[in-house]
Amino acid sequence: MSEFRGKVVVITGAGSGIGRALALNLASEGAKLALSDMDSVGLEETVRRAKALGAEVKSDTLDVTQREAVLAYADAVAEHFGAVNQVYNNAGIAYHGEFEKAEFKDLERVVDVDFWGVVNGTKAFLPHLIASGDGHLINVSSLFGLLGMPGQTAYNAAKFAVRGFTEALRQEMLIAKHPVQVTCVHPGGIKTAIARNATAGPGEDLDTFAQFFDQKLARTTAEDAAAVIVKGVRKNKARVLIGADAKLLDAWVRIIGPRYQWFVAKVAAQFMPKSPKS
Repeated sequence: MSEFRGKVVVITGAGSGIGRALALNLASEGAKLALSDMDSVGLEETVRRAKALGAEVKSDTLDVTQREAVLAYADAVAEHFGAVNQVYNNAGIAYHGEFEKAEFKDLERVVDVDFWGVVNGTKAFLPHLIASGDGHLINVSSLFGLLGMPGQTAYNAAKFAVRGFTEALRQEMLIAKHPVQVTCVHPGGIKTAIARNATAGPGEDLDTFAQFFDQKLARTTAEDAAAVIVKGVRKNKARVLIGADAKLLDAWVRIIGPRYQWFVAKVAAQFMPKSPKS
């Protein structure tokens, strides 16, 4: 996929953050956009800005956890544009809290959106990507799909699952010789609203955690993240790491192996915001 002009591009979670930045980046490349999000207000703003760049846009409010709706959406996009060339399964949510205190419903919600949303989108659009003869599937995992982090058990579970699912699917496409490239994206700390929009477990101070994330961890802008992703797609990369933090920590974990868990636990205990004791 070296040329984006005229290609039909699907982006979930396009109402803000990396999803919006991807939409605007690809609009400037001349792509046709199918944009969706649960946030209709944010989505409307993305659509307005993409159209100002000259893009043809189809926009829909979509809950990626609703499988039948996603299947119908894929068919509607293919019918509207006549083909689907790229799909960016980007929609995601976050949850912060100790597993011991977490409710099943909170854990399930994260896995439903962050993992099953990716699976639903992949299953729905894969036949259209194959039929295009020039398909590319891009699934957004995370730095937390490369290493575990205390307080992120649900998010880690979902993002590790996205990684394994995407890597296995890439191999299946290679074996079947389908005309579909597959890329897994691992952003580090990105300057988006994901931490501020997250939910939290009992007793967690979400505002303090969000401030910590925004001030200490979020180093890369959404626009820079989108540019790195698009560059990786252009080069048909299997894995795209975004930010120096993702690159350094990925290398570190691969070098020292499971011992990283002890170091992360020690650093997190010292520097991360403390939860009030119950």
